[in-house]
Amino acid sequence: MTRILLALCISMLLLLSGCGSVPLTGRQQILLVSDSDVLTTSLTQYSEFMKSAKVSTNKTKTDMVVRVGRKIAAATEAYLKANGMEAELKNFAWEFNLVQSADVNAFCMPGGKIVVYEGILPFMATDDELAAVLGHEVAHAVAKHANERMSQQVLAEAGGTVLQESLGKKSSTVQALAGTVYGLGAQYGVMLPFSRKHEYEADRMGLIFMAMAGYNPQAAITFWTKMAQGKSGSVPEFMSTHPSDANRIAELNRYMQEAMQHYKK
Repeated sequence: MTRILLALCISMLLLLSGCGSVPLTGRQQILLVSDSDVLTTSLTQYSEFMKSAKVSTNKTKTDMVVRVGRKIAAATEAYLKANGMEAELKNFAWEFNLVQSADVNAFCMPGGKIVVYEGILPFMATDDELAAVLGHEVAHAVAKHANERMSQQVLAEAGGTVLQESLGKKSSTVQALAGTVYGLGAQYGVMLPFSRKHEYEADRMGLIFMAMAGYNPQAAITFWTKMAQGKSGSVPEFMSTHPSDANRIAELNRYMQEAMQHYKK
């Protein structure tokens, strides 16, 4: 019984020391894995992916992805600085890549490594619609959703003193968890699907980040409407575990007024 109580106490202390909050939304989250460990493992996975990926030869579209991505990243960093979160900037080294693939997909690794597949571009007629996707991906990185998911796995797979021992041997533990959270060869490209809670949160944050960068957040509605209409019986990978079309658009409209205030500024 004493060992069980000790284990519970250790777990509670770890949870308390690993709490954080998401920028913009203020949602409380558990972050048991250090930013440095998450970034190290994600950079390894990202580097391996880019070695095997075929980078797009379409200069116009590549320039578009880089241009829009950099503007959103700059606006996001300006927001963090203005709101007392300048220390978070060390966690980001933004990269925006367009790769040759017919898959309708895009993903973001921790640290701001974002990849867009050519297959999603036909759904984007304007920079604003591209900004809806890139804002969403940037939001995943800023909200540390991968870290949170990894921390949840730590809790699910270990308890008590085992949890303490696991986090005490971070290198091997984090590497093992990384393989299941965003390991190379995982389902849907590199990143495994986020939870719908994370998707809704990234939608809201993405709307605001794109608006801060000067892109019309209403374009998110037109983009997701086209995505829904373009399914043709099969669900694109980018949408496979995402909220339903109607629910997603309803949530986007719910936060549209907030986003438009930033856009007007």
